[in-house]
Amino acid sequence: MQIILLEKVTNLGNLGDVVRVKDGYARNFLIPQRKARRATDAAIADFATRRAELEKVAAEKLAAAQAIGEKLVGLVLEISQKAGVDGRLFGSVTNHDIADALKAKGFVIEKASVRMPTGPLKLVGDHPVAVAVHTDVVVDINIRVIGEHA
Repeated sequence: MQIILLEKVTNLGNLGDVVRVKDGYARNFLIPQRKARRATDAAIADFATRRAELEKVAAEKLAAAQAIGEKLVGLVLEISQKAGVDGRLFGSVTNHDIADALKAKGFVIEKASVRMPTGPLKLVGDHPVAVAVHTDVVVDINIRVIGEHA
């Protein structure tokens, strides 16, 4: 399916690009999230008239994301979990736990935006994690997992 992107989408394209994607990806994700429209002649003409407005909105989102990113730089987030004597957690710390801890600190971050390169954290200690506030703003934060001994 041919679509026109209404905002920058990672690994797909920038605002205004006409790209071909699988039908399900367009129908189930991009179009309902208002990230894209079908690339019909009418939609392309409508986009051409609204391009400046969409670019302004995209710039505002980027500026807001950069402001949040500056606040997140150097943040050390402490999360406590039950752990054994050897330092291994009984469960694990997932991106959902990190998003909840960030929400408690006042940051509105979706769990999908928390990128954990090695998967869920299963050991006590400090772990680097990337938080993608925006497609162009990715901030590294430190997660300090503290073990609670049962």
